[in-house]
Amino acid sequence: MTIRRRIGLLVPSTNSTGEPDFHMAVPKGVSVHSHHLWIEPNISVPATMAGMNSELAQGARYLAPLGIEVVCMAGTTNSFYNGLQGSTWMEEEMSKAAGVPAVASSPSVAKALGYLGAKRISVATPYPKWNNDRLKDYFMSAGFEVLNVESDPKIADGHAQHMNDQDPSEIADFATSICRDGADAVFCSCSGWRALEAASEIERRTGKPVVTTNQATIWRVLRTIGIKEARPGFGRLLAEMPPVD
Repeated sequence: MTIRRRIGLLVPSTNSTGEPDFHMAVPKGVSVHSHHLWIEPNISVPATMAGMNSELAQGARYLAPLGIEVVCMAGTTNSFYNGLQGSTWMEEEMSKAAGVPAVASSPSVAKALGYLGAKRISVATPYPKWNNDRLKDYFMSAGFEVLNVESDPKIADGHAQHMNDQDPSEIADFATSICRDGADAVFCSCSGWRALEAASEIERRTGKPVVTTNQATIWRVLRTIGIKEARPGFGRLLAEMPPVD
């Protein structure tokens, strides 16, 4: 037997997608240990994000005794709503509390898009308008041309479980429909949306690389601890898993 490689994962209390995504995608020999941070159900405003982020350090400390090598937060809005400085603060806060490297989702998405050579992006979300506006500001500040940010009207009502429960085939239909011809890549935002399972199909239909929140977070977490593979079937980003810098 070999010693397991251990990842610490923080997820919102309303999120039932992040943990399954990590367990599906990480390679054999890597275990994922999670802790949920409280967020008000079905209320998506900046104050709820700030409340959840106030628990980051405590959550990271709870995971540290497990012998984790890295801690991450699978959350998009809470890592972009305060801009680039906000996501940098998140990683510093988690790392300081756990004593290991830390990864937040929005900077991971930006790094993944950069790796794929994307400069112009189409973005599909399950969000209300304020989330979309903050998302656009964040990724424009990160150097991308955001061609469009569009919400699936069937689930963009602020009810967290609606996005968690949407079938990946519907996500593939929606993300394909909003992809602009001029986009270099499609970004499917939200760690509570089952877009990871739809990534390969969206790539097949659009002919463009796809980045999802959980996919990019997993990609960067694995690279951070020197793991160069992931399970297949979740899009080009995880299929390639280039050598660690």
